[in-house]
Amino acid sequence: MSNTKEETEYPVRDLDLSNTQPFLNGSTTFHKQEPFKEKHESKKKYDPGEIVILQKHPKAIYEGRWIFMGLGILWLLALLFSPFLALPVGLLIIFTCYFFRDPEREIPCDPMLVVSPADGLVTAIEEVDGVEGDLYLTQRMRRISIFLSVFDVHVNRSPIEGEIIHSEPRGGLYLDARKPESSILNESRLWIIQRDSYSVGVKQITGAIARRIVPWAHVGNHLNRGERFGMIRFGSRTELYIPLEFQVLVEVGNKVQGGSSAVAKIRSQNS
Repeated sequence: MSNTKEETEYPVRDLDLSNTQPFLNGSTTFHKQEPFKEKHESKKKYDPGEIVILQKHPKAIYEGRWIFMGLGILWLLALLFSPFLALPVGLLIIFTCYFFRDPEREIPCDPMLVVSPADGLVTAIEEVDGVEGDLYLTQRMRRISIFLSVFDVHVNRSPIEGEIIHSEPRGGLYLDARKPESSILNESRLWIIQRDSYSVGVKQITGAIARRIVPWAHVGNHLNRGERFGMIRFGSRTELYIPLEFQVLVEVGNKVQGGSSAVAKIRSQNS
């Protein structure tokens, strides 16, 4: 039997909604989609016993280029016309550099551990009926909500090793990301990453200050656990959706680091 896939499948926004019944059967296994005409290099898969520090991603600081340019011009004008303003503008430039930092993280070597997709504070752990308005994750799942303040690293990382089978932006409001209703009403982007017979979801949500979600990966890309796939600029919220059979390792109030903090453990329904 040939393993060559000859038919092309498209993301959900291109599907006839009258034919979406296969997605509503509660299964956590999905058909893989081909990338959007991009060619992606295959990524190295690491040995399960290897402690991994993934290569630094240069895009984080690049995302702030226009902000740095504007602040730099403002600082020069302050030096010329109002020197007493140069100090606060200079401090603002330093803080902006701090915000766009992207530190290296040591990934846990146990391949059964699910790592946090973001830095921040765990604000809620609850069972939900899938993701609101999404046709993929409709079964009952457990949601771990993480709030990112302006002092947290805002780079998002993959919680598991797997292939991106869905990435879809959704328009909305810009409410305070600490409010529970921001999960439904705010602008967001949902990622679904599939490995073997299970999938997890990561939802990037904007906040009152954060107004831009920046994706760095595409449907069809293979992500290693802890690998960077995007960021949210300034205060925001990230939600992790995992199957109910996974063991949760964190509690509300815990501080977590993206890529290095274990938030759940994969276990089968028979274990």
